[in-house]
Amino acid sequence: MKELARSGMTMMVVTHELGFAREVADTVVYMDHGAIVESGPAAEVLGKPREVRTKSFLSAVI
Repeated sequence: MKELARSGMTMMVVTHELGFAREVADTVVYMDHGAIVESGPAAEVLGKPREVRTKSFLSAVI
């Protein structure tokens, strides 16, 4: 999958593997209970989340 991403293949992937998402994603969408909580560039959403629910999830899994 990493090779496909590097080659420019458009993909939509659902994962809890945040290291993988940070490495290959252009855009990350964090969803909770079927609703979009936060979306944006991977570095922003995973590195400096704006929403409390996103921060809470990241602190629990990282």
